[in-house]
Amino acid sequence: MGIGLLGDQEPTAYEAIARRADEAGIDVLSVFHDLMYQPAIGPLVLMARVTERVRLGPAALNPFTLHPYEIAGQVAMLDAVSGGRAYLGIAKGAWLDRLGLEEKQPLAALREAVAVVRALLAGDDAGFEGDRYTLAPGTRLAYPRVRGTVPLMVGTWGRATACWAGTVADEVKLGGSANPDLVPVVREWIGNPAVKIVVGCVTVVDEDGAWARERARAAVEPYLDVVASLDPTIELRAGAAPPLERFCIAGTPEEVAARVVELWDAGAARVELGTPQGHTTTGGVDLLCARVLPLLRR
Repeated sequence: MGIGLLGDQEPTAYEAIARRADEAGIDVLSVFHDLMYQPAIGPLVLMARVTERVRLGPAALNPFTLHPYEIAGQVAMLDAVSGGRAYLGIAKGAWLDRLGLEEKQPLAALREAVAVVRALLAGDDAGFEGDRYTLAPGTRLAYPRVRGTVPLMVGTWGRATACWAGTVADEVKLGGSANPDLVPVVREWIGNPAVKIVVGCVTVVDEDGAWARERARAAVEPYLDVVASLDPTIELRAGAAPPLERFCIAGTPEEVAARVVELWDAGAARVELGTPQGHTTTGGVDLLCARVLPLLRR
């Protein structure tokens, strides 16, 4: 089980959420690196300092707004603060045209970024020569790292990227999906049974299931333009609205737990319940920990 957070909370809220999730038994805390929100590294470091067991990582950084050198430094810092509990999520990003950034050859950029990050973390100073990124021979980070490598998660909806991720990643994430029918399709794309599938999406839990679904509908709306057309298992008629339940998890604690089990049964190794979680993020996380998790342990 994972919880995904936006960079829109006060520092003390991140600490409170992290303590609650760590004590309850949540396995992973992720912070989204979405455009125009706080960079993920700040909240992650705050949460790492007040937790003991939960894994933490950005979901996900991209090589268009962050040079791989910066990515390596951020994940190395998170790994140091957390005592070796960091993971690195990387993806091509979205809405980057608002910054005047062109996502030319995104798969090639991801390939090169991963190679540069891994070389820097491992202390490999042989150098790297790519079309987009290079490391001069002898280039090394000037500080110690807790680990020479960290688990890698690649976020994608694309067949080619998923196939590549099957050769380098520990996990592949379907961000913005709650569709169990998509999981076996992506499993086939990955082509490597050792690579785990993570499914994460907007989540709202409340004792009033109808309210939760309406809140989720409003929260997921900005993302539908990005992801709705990417799901090969859904055929939409012209002008038809995408089915809400395929792109978010919302309802009572019992309904949310049932949706999680459905995704697990479809082959997801981890389900990440994303913002806004409830009336407030803090309150929603508390309800997930108090009411949903116990249902999943039976």
